[in-house]
Amino acid sequence: MGDDFDSERFPGNFYQGMILKLDRARGRGVVRSHSGKEIPFEFPFVSVTGARIGGTMPGIELIREGDIIGFDVGWTSKGLRVTTIRPRDASS
Repeated sequence: MGDDFDSERFPGNFYQGMILKLDRARGRGVVRSHSGKEIPFEFPFVSVTGARIGGTMPGIELIREGDIIGFDVGWTSKGLRVTTIRPRDASS
């Protein structure tokens, strides 16, 4: 099981995707996964790696529509949602 991980498809243990839509005024957006699935996110329920702590939408200034990102997901009462966004610049 340890050798099944594909570090090219999941660098840093994140799925690869793109910010498809971003509404800065409402703090909402949609990520399109590598497989084509569209998964929504909403501040303050998403964290952006590398963002300063505090504020109403920490890290929203680090992402833009069309950005290639890494992301993680979780299940909520509204279904599958993006929980973490890792901008390409934040890669280690």
